[in-house]
Amino acid sequence: MIIIINGPNLNLLGRREPGIYGTTSFEEYLPGLRTMCRNLGPCDILYLQSNSEGEIIDAIQRYGFEQTTAGIIINPGAYAHYSIAIADAVSAVPAPVVEVHISNVFAREEFRHKSVVAPRCVGSLCGFGLEGYAMAARFLIERLKSNA
Repeated sequence: MIIIINGPNLNLLGRREPGIYGTTSFEEYLPGLRTMCRNLGPCDILYLQSNSEGEIIDAIQRYGFEQTTAGIIINPGAYAHYSIAIADAVSAVPAPVVEVHISNVFAREEFRHKSVVAPRCVGSLCGFGLEGYAMAARFLIERLKSNA
């Protein structure tokens, strides 16, 4: 199972700043992502979204130790830039974690150029829109296959 955890304001995808984040909601995008993952291997997706830092940490801890977790894809939103607590949770779990950002954070405000979460992850993607989630999922599925 791949766990996708979206952080604050990502529940507004499709409505929030469409020039940056596009016009597709994550709920509209998710069925196609699930189909892609099933076609690559027997892998399901569990999707969680929270605007609460504590709930995000709880989800990382809950799923990051499960044997059935192939990996976690996290878009911590603005928490990426300052949440040492989320970074510590990522470091604490054995599941591989990939950080994804829809926009190219390096083409935006300077405070977005640094992520405290990314160094704790096996990889980081930004600027590929929603396709970044598919790229991360493909990576985790291939990693799972090579470790089997």
